[in-house]
Parts: sequence; C-alpha cells; structure tokens
Amino acid sequence: MKKIDLEKFAIQSKKKRKGYKAFITKLENRPPRGLDKMIVEVDLETWKHIDCTSCANCCKKMTPTFTEKDIKRASDFLHIAPKVFKEKWLTFEKKDKDWVNVSQPCQFLDLHTNMCSIYEARPADCAGFPHLAKKKAIDYMHVHKQNLEYCPATLKFIELMKERMENK
Repeated sequence: MKKIDLEKFAIQSKKKRKGYKAFITKLENRPPRGLDKMIVEVDLETWKHIDCTSCANCCKKMTPTFTEKDIKRASDFLHIAPKVFKEKWLTFEKKDKDWVNVSQPCQFLDLHTNMCSIYEARPADCAGFPHLAKKKAIDYMHVHKQNLEYCPATLKFIELMKERMENK
C-alpha cells in the first residue's frame, strides 16, 4: 500500500466532510435494516485500502483518553510508577475528567516509522481506533463524524458505506 499523503487527505476530507456528515446523520435518523452486519463488511473492505502505519494522523493530531487501567498497563510496560507516568506524559482535563497526552503528536509515536513505542500497552482508545465496526453501530455515528477530519480510514469507510447504500 502506498503512503497516505496527509495534505491531499486534508483537502479531500474538507471537500467531502459536509456531505458525508449529512449522510451519517441520515443513517442515525433512519438506520437501515442490517446496519450492524453491513458495518462489519464495510470495515473489512476499508482495511484493504488503508494501512495505518502509512499515516498515523490520529497520533499526530488527536489524543486518546487514558483510563486508570491504561495508565497502569503503560506504566508497567515502561517499568515506572503510574504516578510518574502521569506526571511525565499526561495532563488531567478537569472539564471531561480525562487523562490525555500532554503534547501532540503523541510522545509515544516514532515520527520516522509511524510506529507506537508502547504499542503492546497502548490505551484502549488507541487499540479500538477508529471504532468502525463497533456494535451497536448507531451509537458510534457521532464518532465517525468527528474522525472524518483526522482519519483516512474513516473517510474511506463512509465513502464505501455511501456507495453501498446508493447501490441497494
């Protein structure tokens, strides 16, 4: 798979975002029969076109939330105390009551390889991203609207969903 051109993606995303958000809203308001099954099928098709390591835009532009379980797992992986992990790499957002990265791009992202240095212990938020095949699908539509701007896989997923719906 070829490397994703993030500048080109940003232009394409901006151009398609409004129409795709309207399409997602339509799905939210009138979910078709078999949506959860369709989501799984389209998710599989999406990954035939996208390689996350050719992009890593999520790690460059977004921050995951770290649960206490995530913090424990990552700090154990790095052989440091959870308190030290928090002090060094996280900040607490009082509004949402979430632990998030203190900087962007993510401090654990190797910008040369687009690989995560704590991949085996990464937060659940990262492991599940971009949350395409989550069930109950209807509960994740708002997430897809947000991720359209950052994630080429989400853009491709919505594109394929739209094609499938139009060809029904």
